[in-house]
Amino acid sequence: MTRVAEILPAGSWNESDAADIFAADYEGRHRRRMMLALRSGAKVLLELEHARLLHDGDGLRLEDGRIIRVEAMAEDLMEVTAHDPLHLLRLAWHLGNRHLPAAIGGQRILVRHDHVIADMVRGLGGHVHNVRAAFDPESGAYAGRGAGHAHGDEHHHHSHD
Repeated sequence: MTRVAEILPAGSWNESDAADIFAADYEGRHRRRMMLALRSGAKVLLELEHARLLHDGDGLRLEDGRIIRVEAMAEDLMEVTAHDPLHLLRLAWHLGNRHLPAAIGGQRILVRHDHVIADMVRGLGGHVHNVRAAFDPESGAYAGRGAGHAHGDEHHHHSHD
C-alpha cells in the first residue's frame, strides 16, 4: 500500500507536478488516518499522528515521490455578509467566539450550515445567503499549517470548555 510521506502546503510546490487528485469536502479532508480514493481510482494511505485539515492546493508527497493535489469540493455553505468592514469584523468575532470553522474573505465569511448561527447573524444585523462553494477554513493559531511530515506536527490543543 502506498503511503503519504509528507504534506506540502499549498503554494510551496508546483501544481503542474501533480500525478493525481484527492478531492473531498471539508469533512473528507479533516482526517488523521484513512484510505484516500484518488480521481484515477487508485488509493493511498494517509496516517497522521493528529487529525489535520488538508487544504485546497496542498500536495501529498507519496513514498514513491509522486505528488497528489488536494482539491476542496464545493458544498452547501452559509455566506455571511455585513453592512461595512467593521460590521463584518464584529460578526467574525461572534463566529470565532463559537469556535466555528470559517473561511474569511474581505467581503464575506463562509461557514457550514447551522440554523442557530444563521439566526444569531441575522440578530446581529448581518445577512446570510446559502451558497455552494469550496470550504477551506482558517486553520487556527496552533494548527501547524506549515510544511510537515505525515507523522504529524508537534502541537497541542487546550480546551477551555
